[in-house]
Amino acid sequence: MKKSIKRQAVCLILSAAAVLAVLYFLQRLLMPKYMSGVVEGAMVSEYYGEEKDHDVIFIGDCELYENISPMVLWEEYGINSYIRGTAQQLIWQSYYLMEETFAYETPEVVVFNVLSMKYDEPQKEAYNRMTLDGMRWSGSKVASIRASMLEEEHFAEYLFPLLRYHSRWKELTAEDLEYFWKREPVTHNGYYMRVDVLPAKDVPEGKALADYRFGENAYYYLDRMVELCEKHNVELVLVKAPSLYPAWYDQWEEQIEGYAREHGLKYYNFLELTEEIGLDFQQDTYDGGLHLNLSGAEKLASYFGKCLSEDCSLRNRRGEEELERIWEEKQRRYEEEIQRQSMGL
Repeated sequence: MKKSIKRQAVCLILSAAAVLAVLYFLQRLLMPKYMSGVVEGAMVSEYYGEEKDHDVIFIGDCELYENISPMVLWEEYGINSYIRGTAQQLIWQSYYLMEETFAYETPEVVVFNVLSMKYDEPQKEAYNRMTLDGMRWSGSKVASIRASMLEEEHFAEYLFPLLRYHSRWKELTAEDLEYFWKREPVTHNGYYMRVDVLPAKDVPEGKALADYRFGENAYYYLDRMVELCEKHNVELVLVKAPSLYPAWYDQWEEQIEGYAREHGLKYYNFLELTEEIGLDFQQDTYDGGLHLNLSGAEKLASYFGKCLSEDCSLRNRRGEEELERIWEEKQRRYEEEIQRQSMGL
């Protein structure tokens, strides 16, 4: 009798394990791989494979991950940096990514791009997914999901993505099988490289707004960023990338300048420094001024690296054997990517 009960229990456990395994494999197959086309959804997860010894962590939207090259920061200033960026990353998502980062490492400086202050409430599920699905499970991820969900979204679909992507079987391609277990990196320390050129012309002017004040929710999370960095003795630096559009209004600039003064933060508006940086929007952008291409991102990194070194007293870490080895490999892949894109591959 006892043997029969044990056999039944073993059978139930094995059956449950088999069902869970099938569901796991289905979920892994059906979730987007982001290896081509919209690669932004693959960016967040790349951070976890990195050595956690960064001097600077950049957190924010495409105005960071497309506009500054960590390779130049290392080559010219010996700054070990990483960009934790995603498309339309909202400020509460930035906050929880920052909170999660401090669970892995404590950089000297965190750089936050202020464009996302324009958003005071959740925007689009597709952008949410690009940031949230790639995060490892933690209290930070749970809080970020709850802060980001639109009314029509459900927490269970983040907990079990198969519920969200179950109908994607109609869209499966060879890429879903190729990258079933392992994905290739799509960034270079979080930087998304583009070498092509599309000059800026006919840049649209910003439309007049009924209210230029940043929202309470945006300020709430900016305050929390300040408090979190103070708690960990990390310097928070605010930046506005030199993107020609979307518009950055004078009224927004006044608010950020005032906030930085009030809280003793460094703030760099690179839009006002394009000539000093040496940017040429006939050569240094790949999409008409929205983002920088490789030459522009390297120019901005060269300029900002000097600011970080001098204003934030970051030491030059070139000469550290292990870091030199790591960056030597990164440089090889960086140069290979430049060559591949230049050849149109």
